Amino acid sequence: MQTDWGYPDFDEHEGVHLFSDHRTGLRCVIAVHSTTLGPAAGGVRFWRYADSAAAITDALRLSRGMSFKNAMAGLPMGGGKGVVLAPEGGAKTPELLEAFGRAVESLGGRYVTAEDVGMSEADMMTISGTTRYVSGLPVAAGSAGGDPGPFTAMGVYLGVRAAAKRALDSEDMRGVRVAIQGVGSVGGGLARLLAKDGAVLTLADVNEAKAEALASELGAATADPASVLTLDADIVSPNALGAVLDATTIAALKCKAVAGGANNQLATAADGARLHDRGILYAPDYVINAGGIINVALEYLGQGDRADVEARIARIPERLIEVWDESAASGRPQAEVADAIARRLIGRG
Repeated sequence: MQTDWGYPDFDEHEGVHLFSDHRTGLRCVIAVHSTTLGPAAGGVRFWRYADSAAAITDALRLSRGMSFKNAMAGLPMGGGKGVVLAPEGGAKTPELLEAFGRAVESLGGRYVTAEDVGMSEADMMTISGTTRYVSGLPVAAGSAGGDPGPFTAMGVYLGVRAAAKRALDSEDMRGVRVAIQGVGSVGGGLARLLAKDGAVLTLADVNEAKAEALASELGAATADPASVLTLDADIVSPNALGAVLDATTIAALKCKAVAGGANNQLATAADGARLHDRGILYAPDYVINAGGIINVALEYLGQGDRADVEARIARIPERLIEVWDESAASGRPQAEVADAIARRLIGRG
């Protein structure tokens, strides 16, 4: 008999592990969704949550997304995710990171961690002092591995170009209007790549000064983070936190396509159908944003170099086209089609 344990986002997860360490102040969740294809790989984020239930829900949703992402990317890895609840004052101490590493180590390799929101290469180095099961560490030039952000940005960039071709019949990005929410490692990298192609950009970030500085560098406009998704644009690209596409925002969209790097962009499963009903092309987030996990997975597995990473990332548009073609043929929403393909790949179809 299946149960959601009081959490609607529980999806037959193999394990949900709660850890605390009173000495360092660590409170964290590690969710293992599936290890069918290999160890559950997924980054750890350091974030201030409203309460522990919100942290558990985030870990559940993100770990399932990692299962789907790794499967769709053709990686021999399952899906997992770690979230560290930022303590009062937001201190991320070496001792806290070491305690998180011990939590990862205690799972015996079922979960492999890496960078995510609020974490860095330096943090991964600290974590690696107490666990073997970590990736995203500094590597030699030309090797697979290191900061996954630029690789995620590259994959999203290729996906945005594919979306422009599909939704706008545009062979290049010159004059294509793209509204980007979030200009961190991924959104900022995407903006720079699109600017080189001549796209017309509008940038937004909760750090307004950061968005304005990048806009000045690239000759872009800026907008409020809350309203940027509903601007009159050809493509909207969410690259901040998740659950930004809901009944209200989808009804207000004025774009032809949504293609961005944020995880869990859809607030609910019904929102994929809402996009489809409006005729808005959707690039499922865990397909388009797989570049980073491709990079750190090959690092962890010791398979290939940077050229191999880039070759795998170059296939992201092919996977998007597969989803879009099946959606067009079946009439089913693109998000639903992508989930069905991923579930088949992990043996849950």
